[in-house]
Amino acid sequence: MADEEKVYHVLVINPGSTSTKIALFENEKCVLSRSVFHDSSELLKFPTINDQLNYRMHVMRKFLQDSHVDLHHIDAVVGRGGPCYACASGCYTIDQKLVDDTRAVKGHFYHSSMLGVQMAYEFQKLYGGIALMVDPPVVDELCDEARITGVKGIYRRATAHVLNAKETARRYAASIGKKYEDLNLIVAHIDGGISITCHKHGRMIDGNDAGGGEGPFTPTRMGSMAVTDVLDYLFDKDKSEVRKLCSQAGGLSSWFGTSDSADIFYNKVRKGDKMAARVWTAMEYQCAKWICMMAAPLEGHVDAILLTGGLLRIPGVTDYMKEHCEWIAPIQAYPGEFEHESMVASALAVLRGQLKPMTYAGKPVWDGFHDN
Repeated sequence: MADEEKVYHVLVINPGSTSTKIALFENEKCVLSRSVFHDSSELLKFPTINDQLNYRMHVMRKFLQDSHVDLHHIDAVVGRGGPCYACASGCYTIDQKLVDDTRAVKGHFYHSSMLGVQMAYEFQKLYGGIALMVDPPVVDELCDEARITGVKGIYRRATAHVLNAKETARRYAASIGKKYEDLNLIVAHIDGGISITCHKHGRMIDGNDAGGGEGPFTPTRMGSMAVTDVLDYLFDKDKSEVRKLCSQAGGLSSWFGTSDSADIFYNKVRKGDKMAARVWTAMEYQCAKWICMMAAPLEGHVDAILLTGGLLRIPGVTDYMKEHCEWIAPIQAYPGEFEHESMVASALAVLRGQLKPMTYAGKPVWDGFHDN
């Protein structure tokens, strides 16, 4: 009789702006999943996101204790990646250097995800196992042409929902009997943040700099604006206020005082608020425009357009993208995210000896052109 498969226990930690998602897996089976809410009044007590670490650790440990979860048998803890230096796609061992560079925002992407590797590292110290990071938002696979700007010495960065985008692409490829590396794909993650990326044979060669405020406006981000408008309307604003428009207070939040997309759609758009309907449609329009833009780097050879993210659960969003973009390639929608599944898959591959995690280099994977 064959030996039973070894059961590995993997804890996943995924911090967001006002919540921390946590999940416990036994191999591929999720046995506990919860999004633990953090009241904004509590979070505002902390000057920086890094300062929230002990508070969030306390809240998460209490939740696990109240749920009668014993982590002393844990095999791996996987933390959502944050703003370390730009790196190659893959799975990394979390070490002190990775934690330090993430805390220092070396990847120029200020977001609550920076707590993911920090919390995973703390949990590892408490309970053992291995601590891992998978496909952080600063994965850099840009083609050379996508890096250049019109100002010498300033280069575009790659910040996107890499973890979910690549996992969605892999799942689509598997569904048609192919590999991710066989296909040319456009992947649009549409949620509180929106990143639209093009993937050429397994490499994410272009996309909007979602973390830097580029691209469509979103429920929380102002999106791209003409530089002259920024100078005219934002130049006299405090730097921190402008950053909030790029990450928290822009987009639908600026228009309506809330980023609650469902509330805006059901209680304003559907009830006949003309301005709300106009702004909502403009957000969809900008998404569609960026999706179509991503066909150019692939020279029009697009196997599929993949939609993912929480906003796809709202009626009409997928239909709008199909009406405006399906002339390029077939569209497949995946409402929600596969972030936890992607992190667990990599952790299990490491635990089973199928994958060797990489060591974080402590420097950007791309540091400029050196040919002249």
